[in-house]
Amino acid sequence: MSRARKQPELTMVLLTTKIVQRASLFVAFGGLVTTFITTFLPLWKTMNSELNEMENWYEGLWHTCIFTEEVGLHCKAFESLLALPPVTLASRILMCISITTGFLGVLAAFFGLDGVEIGAGRNRLKRGLLILGGVLIMVSGITTLAPVSLIAYVMVVEFWDEGLPDVMPRWEYGEAMFSAWFSGLLLVIGGSFLFVAVCMREHEAKQQREIFTQFITFNQGCSTT
Repeated sequence: MSRARKQPELTMVLLTTKIVQRASLFVAFGGLVTTFITTFLPLWKTMNSELNEMENWYEGLWHTCIFTEEVGLHCKAFESLLALPPVTLASRILMCISITTGFLGVLAAFFGLDGVEIGAGRNRLKRGLLILGGVLIMVSGITTLAPVSLIAYVMVVEFWDEGLPDVMPRWEYGEAMFSAWFSGLLLVIGGSFLFVAVCMREHEAKQQREIFTQFITFNQGCSTT
């Protein structure tokens, strides 16, 4: 009776563990792709001058763009790395770190998934790969959220700077900033749930040991009888 009750429960835990692993990796991969695209979009900042409403300015980490109805969108890359504002340079570095750590984290977590063969008897290695993947993916999420939040803070401070004339246009939030916040949250959530999957796998292994012990005890009792 006891054994019969625990078998369906074990199957449910095993299925849920695999679902959590794959869902976490899928969410993290989606965050990584969004982060990669957002890094090179020139839509981090947007500005519209009241003096010339036909022009819209955009700025990213790599380009400055201007949109006019006559010419369309024209972008120009920043000419000198040393001439970049410190905030833009730091954001570039952090976003590149985010992409690198995110890629390595997704790769490590993939080989740690249940069902992905990396050799017999490598359960401890697969557990370590899942933990490593979770750590790297969370670092990727943090290094995505940090630069976009820093740029947002600087923009707010400059927007409300009373020392600037009222007629002087200010930078405002662009679409890419919201995309970066979203991708950073996806990476943090994906990395966090990889740790949940590790805990669920350990719980499953504990249940298997308990069932095996009960089975051995039951067989020994039947043999004695």
